[in-house]
Amino acid sequence: MKIKCVCGSGLGSSLLLELNVKSVLEKLKINYDSVEHTNISSFDSFGVDLVIIGADVAPSLAFDKSKMVILTNILSKEELEIKLKKTLKIT
Repeated sequence: MKIKCVCGSGLGSSLLLELNVKSVLEKLKINYDSVEHTNISSFDSFGVDLVIIGADVAPSLAFDKSKMVILTNILSKEELEIKLKKTLKIT
C-alpha cells in the first residue's frame, strides 16, 4: 500500500502527518509499502492507494474521495487511527 500525506502548501504539516501515519500503522500492525508527504501542487496520484489530508484542503485535490482519509485535526493521532480503521475496514 502506497500512502501520500498531502498539505496545502509547504511541506511542514504533511511531514507531521507522515510521521503520525507511520506511528499509527505500526501500532495497528498494518503493512505498507511507503508513506510519503507532499503538497497539493506537487501531488502525483500515480500508484497511490490512499491519501491522508486535512479537511481544509481536501476539496482542492482531484483524487477518489473513497481513498482519502480526511482529517479535521491533522495533529490528532486519535482521529487518524479511527478514520484509518474505518477506511481500511479494520475492527
